[in-house]
Amino acid sequence: MSGSSSVVAMKKAVQQLWLEAGLNCVKVSQAAADFKQFCLQNALHDPLLTRVSSSTNSFRPEKVCSFL
Repeated sequence: MSGSSSVVAMKKAVQQLWLEAGLNCVKVSQAAADFKQFCLQNALHDPLLTRVSSSTNSFRPEKVCSFL
């Protein structure tokens, strides 16, 4: 590895460390409680928990029209 590429790699590492040092840490228990509250607040709008009406379902099977 040449000297200039080593310096560039070290500058990137230092920049990443500064970025990570500025992040706010949250306890796992608090993050889990916040996530649970978010899920409960948005449960009525979740299509995995509530049925999707057939008129708005873009994955519904196409109707086939056949004549006898």
